[in-house]
Amino acid sequence: GPAFYGQTRVGLGGRKFTAWKFRSMVADADAVLEQYLAADPSRRQEWNQYQKLKADPRVTPVGRFIRKTSLDELPQLWNVLTGEMSLVGPRPMTPDQVEEYGTFHLYTRLRPGITGLWQINGRNSKTFHQRAEFDASYVRNWSAWLDLVVLVRTIKVVMFCEGSY
Repeated sequence: GPAFYGQTRVGLGGRKFTAWKFRSMVADADAVLEQYLAADPSRRQEWNQYQKLKADPRVTPVGRFIRKTSLDELPQLWNVLTGEMSLVGPRPMTPDQVEEYGTFHLYTRLRPGITGLWQINGRNSKTFHQRAEFDASYVRNWSAWLDLVVLVRTIKVVMFCEGSY
């Protein structure tokens, strides 16, 4: 598929936008995921809990590298420049995650970010529910100082590939 991948996400005020990434998955990723989850109930449980898979069959070999190093997120700088995202904020969610989020009313108060509390506090080792709690905490406690702390800690997390797969 093409090098760039755009996915509908929910942002400030509940407005939908296209979040950009470098493609890390096969072109028919949704069908591959559904088939994989249907064949393995334990993987379905992992997906339901984390909204991610450690051994994701959709991710290409190059995709594993760019995800591990967080290079796949670089195109989201375009989303920052267009005002749809910020550098720091709650992680942008997909429309189908809204019902599961729980604190959606808080989430929509700020622009979603390329990085946030979830990314610097365990990242993929945290459940989807824990991610929502980190995002709610960020919104409740937002300050310029918190953004600076998150940005500095993000550099360490990315450099050492902490919590990524």
